[in-house]
Amino acid sequence: MTPPLPQARPGSVSGWVHSVETGGTVDGPGIRYVLFMSGCPLRCLYCHNPDTQHMHDGTRTTSTEVLEDIALYAEFLKRAHGGLTLSGGEPLVQPEFAAAILRGAKALGMHTALDTSGFLGNHADDHLLEDVDLVLLDIKAFSEKTYRHLTGVPLRPTLEFAERLAGLNKRIWLRYVLVPNLTDDAAEIDGLAEFVAGLGVVDRVDVLPFHKMGEHKWKALGRKYMLTDTEPPSHELVERVRGQFQARGLRAD
Repeated sequence: MTPPLPQARPGSVSGWVHSVETGGTVDGPGIRYVLFMSGCPLRCLYCHNPDTQHMHDGTRTTSTEVLEDIALYAEFLKRAHGGLTLSGGEPLVQPEFAAAILRGAKALGMHTALDTSGFLGNHADDHLLEDVDLVLLDIKAFSEKTYRHLTGVPLRPTLEFAERLAGLNKRIWLRYVLVPNLTDDAAEIDGLAEFVAGLGVVDRVDVLPFHKMGEHKWKALGRKYMLTDTEPPSHELVERVRGQFQARGLRAD
């Protein structure tokens, strides 16, 4: 007999979760509890978690249950100068669920980060963002043509969300996946670097070399991986792109 789905307690919110990482070190400062939420409107060609794209493919739970688990690690994470990161998928597919978890994490005294493409930035109201200390913002390209080809959605909502974050003085770590012959155009990167520097709230830029570690997931889902023949960027290309951001006064790693 199938067990009943979890029901939200009064004041709790139901949502869908893909997975959890309790010792994350790349999704914000320190050691982090990373909650990978289900659902994403983008269809990135290099997506390494295509199994998170459909919300109901995740596990249904409640914000109360999630926070009970987070609380088990909270004191350690605070001592490790870490905290909670909401990732995905795209956390803003489930804004009420995300907001409830962020509020609870702040009540535990934790640092919070939101890992987002920004495409659904209008789903994040000011109350949700008040409980976010850091936004890990993925701007995947800087021309409308490249962005649509790469993600299947328009670029402008992400840029508007970045501008809104700047208006709120919300700190940003920019993430930029470098794909040879797709996101390596020097002029586009210069444009992005100028835009990002102008925001005044970007503390660092992570230039992330393209990899194919998620290719097997596409095959498992019976879907064609379009970048099979694309190789990771060379060290020289990565350093060139980092240098373009650094030339605008940005810290680029």
